[in-house]
Amino acid sequence: MNKFETSSYKTIKSALVNRNLKQALYDEGKVIMDGVLLTLHGEEHRKRRKLEHRVFQRDFFKYYEQELFPKTLNETINPFLKKGGLDLLDFGYRITINLTADFAGIDRVKKTPEETEDLLSLVKTFSQGATLVHSKRPHEEVNQEVKKALEKFESKFLIPSKKRREILIEKYKNDEIKKEQLPRDVLTILLLNEDKIELSDEIIKREIAFYLQAGSHSTANSMTHALHEIYTWCDGSHKKMKKIKNNPLFLQRCVHESMRLHPASPVAWRRSECPVNLEENINMEKNDLIIMDLHEANQDKSIFGSDSNIFNPNRVVPKNQFLWGLTFGIGLHMCFGRDLDGGVIPDEKTDPNNHQYGIVALLVQKILDEDGYPDDENKPKADLNTERSNWAFYPIIFGEKK
Repeated sequence: MNKFETSSYKTIKSALVNRNLKQALYDEGKVIMDGVLLTLHGEEHRKRRKLEHRVFQRDFFKYYEQELFPKTLNETINPFLKKGGLDLLDFGYRITINLTADFAGIDRVKKTPEETEDLLSLVKTFSQGATLVHSKRPHEEVNQEVKKALEKFESKFLIPSKKRREILIEKYKNDEIKKEQLPRDVLTILLLNEDKIELSDEIIKREIAFYLQAGSHSTANSMTHALHEIYTWCDGSHKKMKKIKNNPLFLQRCVHESMRLHPASPVAWRRSECPVNLEENINMEKNDLIIMDLHEANQDKSIFGSDSNIFNPNRVVPKNQFLWGLTFGIGLHMCFGRDLDGGVIPDEKTDPNNHQYGIVALLVQKILDEDGYPDDENKPKADLNTERSNWAFYPIIFGEKK
């Protein structure tokens, strides 16, 4: 087996849309990632994606963002506003755990802080298992923790959620309720299984666990990175901060620029199903591995300019390129949550009052509107348990800075 490495934007784009290259980044995290949508390939992937896409329509994201999310956001942040501060990572997980649980299909029956804390703890363990390839902890130790977390998740959250949906699905099949009355989430779609694809209980368990960790982990980190870049760029300038706070479309650009610099996964791995020839004389035989550096590719000077390695929300990119670069992927494995996290790219006809900004931009806007700024006496800390450039702790305080 040969191993190739590349940071070429052009080569990576070509590889990501090549159907003869299979996802390989999560092979070490099989305890939670085996058989989930992200790791499937070929016809299996096409069928699962087609089935689950019924949930991820743009109208659902827009409805969630504009109708449901504001209430959840205010409920979650209010206790921290009274307290006078929060840790961005902790807050990001708390707000997104409700979001991801809703569209994944996990009920929170008790609606208590303790119940949320319990689910949050499990999901953070799932995240460690999914990103095992970059973990600096003993891998077997992490795998054992993930197995225990999956067992607890199944008994405490998944089984009750499945039972409620199975009763509703039975009522729908007996014409007692209309299809529109079924929950609109991934678990319901998988249980209904209208396409009759092969789905075991184990596959469903891992798929729902994967959605929970992917949604909350990436959103919490994206929000924290975006705020850090904004604070650094403003560097105490009230003029710059005012422009960001008072112009939501520009704030969204700030978020997209940060997403370019901090892709949720800094690399993408693919394994060849047959001989594949890519640019730059990369000639792969069957079972060869290619490691693609998305972090470096997103700083390609020919696309993003001579200052591509720094945060510049005024950046202009070619019309056929996204400001966030390859962060959400492209092709069949493009991230389902792209519009949910990043929103819709505006154009000259966009009405700022009726635009889908994305959850990350809404979170950043809320923090800034409440005059949140870094706590100078309590510095943020990097996450030393992973090779990924994530924060472990990022404290902020509220109230206008003196």
